[in-house]
Amino acid sequence: MSSSSAHQPRNPAAPTSATRGRVIFVGTGPGDPDLLTLGAIAALADASAVILDSDRQSEILSHPAITLAEGAEVATLGTGETGRPLSASARAKIVLRHAAAGSRVVRLVTGDPFLDNAVADEAAACVRGGIDFEVVPGVSSLTAVPEYAGIDLIHAGGVQFASVTDGKFSKANTGQWGSAATIVISTLVSMVGGMVDAALAAGRAGTDHVIVTLHGGSTEQITLPTTLDGLVEAVASIKAPGLDPLHVIVGAAAEQRRELSWYETKPLFGWRVLVPRTKDQAGPMVARLRTYGAHSEEVPTISVEPPRSPLQMDKALRGLVEGRYEWVVFTSVNAVKALREKFDEYGLDARAFSGLKVAAVGSVTAESLQAWGIEADLVPTGEQSSAGLAAEFPAFDEVLDPINRVFLPRADIATETLTAGLTSLGWEVEDVTAYRTVRATPPPAPVREAIKSGKFDAVVFTSSSTVRNLVGIAGKPHPSTIIAAIGPATAKTCEEHGLRVDVVAHKPSVVELADSLASFAAERRDAFLAEGEPVLKPSQRRTSPRRRV
Repeated sequence: MSSSSAHQPRNPAAPTSATRGRVIFVGTGPGDPDLLTLGAIAALADASAVILDSDRQSEILSHPAITLAEGAEVATLGTGETGRPLSASARAKIVLRHAAAGSRVVRLVTGDPFLDNAVADEAAACVRGGIDFEVVPGVSSLTAVPEYAGIDLIHAGGVQFASVTDGKFSKANTGQWGSAATIVISTLVSMVGGMVDAALAAGRAGTDHVIVTLHGGSTEQITLPTTLDGLVEAVASIKAPGLDPLHVIVGAAAEQRRELSWYETKPLFGWRVLVPRTKDQAGPMVARLRTYGAHSEEVPTISVEPPRSPLQMDKALRGLVEGRYEWVVFTSVNAVKALREKFDEYGLDARAFSGLKVAAVGSVTAESLQAWGIEADLVPTGEQSSAGLAAEFPAFDEVLDPINRVFLPRADIATETLTAGLTSLGWEVEDVTAYRTVRATPPPAPVREAIKSGKFDAVVFTSSSTVRNLVGIAGKPHPSTIIAAIGPATAKTCEEHGLRVDVVAHKPSVVELADSLASFAAERRDAFLAEGEPVLKPSQRRTSPRRRV
């Protein structure tokens, strides 16, 4: 080695061939996916691996605001061999194993990472393992769950918070419980007995008012009033798994809930709503139903397949590129998807639409175009349907329009309403089958049984085809199930299949349909209260079967 090279300092910034792993601890809030921060959404979008606290968090990943990178691995920590939660070191080993390969790992944590859960040891293990970490704070369940339960902590006479998920209620941690006006404790179902013993040992009275909330912030939230002496029995009556989280409010604040309960009194709270659409189509409706407290389950009733012969689409695509058309009109998200896939097949992108005018039948279809980088020139401001689009479409003008052709990629079963409307305006419409819709395979047996036996509280139909196909693959909904239709035509199809329609949306929009169902449920709830009856969900009322039409 030469003397000159022997004294050269090492370059700490020299490039390396390996990508350094990174762990992001992301707080998800207590259970409501709408509480995710923008930072949480961004972290998930960049993740190569996502690690969940439990399977209950998988609902968060189905939220319409969440997009995972293609190929992102999703894993759940689970429990140890004894059925108890994993220790911090065991959790850290799983996290490090994913990060060691250079992955960008998002570790989803219920509530706030450092306030609600003991993840500091996991973070420290990352440092020892040479893995960088960062934290995306979340809404703490210690403060959020009391609010979801209708508890006013400001007037609680001073509050002491405690998060105990390891079952270790030491005197050092619980010694102040006796003197605090209000205590808010986050723990697990299996640890309630130890929590009660610790509170009594600290000097709390067995007659102290208690509010206990399970699954806080989710559409499965349950809140019960009890006393410290009756807490174990109250929790046992719910028959929840031992590892389910719960929050206990003891003392002054627990006496105030009667007037402030807001979450569990939402019009659709706890309703199980069947949405006969695919997940990607149902996003806006599911998000809206969730704001009213409903839990939605999507059941696809159709399957989208390519046309039997691609020749017509190939010819239309060449015409689009060569400037054959003045307008391209999209009547569904599926039409956008079908044409986009055809573009990918030919190595084309959204730039091929340069100079073309684009119309979308509604806002959802327009958003799908925006995701492709295309801004629609025309979206109906009134009725968002083929008839509504035809009513607002401009007539052909020989002076202003150099070409009189319209490209209309559509489903094989689409109606002729739009074609006839555009033709009457002077346009030459090239109506091309872009995709076929076939009846989907039947849903799993438990779902079919739930539909027939009335375990769903409501079904929301967004088209006549969803009515026909759902009845075809799963049978008729039970007479007690509330039937909601997006418009008169869909309602008529429901009646033709022997279903009495309870709700018809004021406008043909999936969001409007969700709003109309919620209004119906609110009026139903108010009627129960006015008669002094308990507010039961449709699935809970079996005494008077509804007449079929």
